[in-house]
Amino acid sequence: MTDQIIWLNTPGEITQFHVEQHQCDGPGDGEIRIRHEAIGTNFLDIYHRKGIYQLPSYPAVIGAEAAGIVETVGPGVSMFERGDRVAYAGPPVGAYRSARNIAAERAIKLPNTVSTKTAASSLLKGMTAYMLLQKIYNVRAGNHVLIHAAAGGLGSILVRWAKSLEATVIGTVGSSEKAALAVSCGADHLIVGRGADIVAEVKRLTNGLGVDVAYDGIGGETLLKSIRSVRPFGMAVTIGQAAGAIPPVPVEELRPGKALCHPSIMAWCADVGQYREAALAAIGAMETGIVSQIGAEYRLADVATAHEEMESGRAAGSILLIP
Repeated sequence: MTDQIIWLNTPGEITQFHVEQHQCDGPGDGEIRIRHEAIGTNFLDIYHRKGIYQLPSYPAVIGAEAAGIVETVGPGVSMFERGDRVAYAGPPVGAYRSARNIAAERAIKLPNTVSTKTAASSLLKGMTAYMLLQKIYNVRAGNHVLIHAAAGGLGSILVRWAKSLEATVIGTVGSSEKAALAVSCGADHLIVGRGADIVAEVKRLTNGLGVDVAYDGIGGETLLKSIRSVRPFGMAVTIGQAAGAIPPVPVEELRPGKALCHPSIMAWCADVGQYREAALAAIGAMETGIVSQIGAEYRLADVATAHEEMESGRAAGSILLIP
């Protein structure tokens, strides 16, 4: 069968994508071939496309998560059989194609209660939420948590998961429409609008104390606001740069006793044991309704339009590519 593959010629804008018909070889030792039914997109894909996070060589295939059906099982694989529904996320990237061979240890079998579209839209984000809420900072009942872009793909999962841990969630969103989605996810308080005084609002909502932990995927000038919103001996976590590069932070901003962390889910997932732990936790969370809303779907060949939509900030939830 001839498949479709999306190549990124070189780091740059969406014009660097090109679509090619591709023959997928059979899986090697320890591998399975997955026929993709849905491919997830993430801001990580934009960072890879632009070269903010460099790939080893070009042309390259990006994409860090997908879900589908096991089509062929390679030698030495006993844990899967043809027809199994599976998902995967994390390194190595290369999901922007209609079928793919991957190491069997990177695939996670899906329960009947989780669709392939849900898995493709929520697996990497769910794994990230698990890492952030239970490993980087152990969020527990009574904590106050600040989550930026609370209606986004990752943000909405963070809100739902933090609420399941009985935390009080303060979210930021760019519009009243996105505020409605964040409220439906369980956010206790919302700061609406790009021009809002985030620090003053957080202090007001926490009786002047600040939050225990702030999750900042915005970057740019927002990072200092996030740090200033954290209570003494709390933590600010920078996890992206949707609004610009992460700036240098004067160490004085961390007084008294604040921590600043810059984790990477891809680095976390490089260890297979950690990867499978986070993936199984994310799928378990999906079964309880901790998922990202699917904001839009595009054909795989329309990947450039999907990236435009993702960068615009208009879409709430996750964007899927459908082969």
